[in-house]
Amino acid sequence: MADGSNIEEPTMRNPFENRAPALHGPALDMVPVSPADGADLTDVASALYVETGGAVSFVTLAGAVRTVSVADKSILPVAVRRVRATGTTASGIFAMVHV
Repeated sequence: MADGSNIEEPTMRNPFENRAPALHGPALDMVPVSPADGADLTDVASALYVETGGAVSFVTLAGAVRTVSVADKSILPVAVRRVRATGTTASGIFAMVHV
């Protein structure tokens, strides 16, 4: 306001505030992924989102190496601990995380 008084901004309602995070619910964040053969993701992803399609090579939480072909704007609903550079041609990869 022009008179310098403080106006309290309304707070956003958070429907997740009193709920424990669940793997079957929405991810809490999406983190950009840089594929690397020798480095795990900081946090295990519950899924991957791929903006530009191609091949995605990854290591599952169970330790299996998988390579799949995906289209643009694809979601891979699999627990992933590493996205490998070798064999990955897709780009714009994001890890959906629950931490």
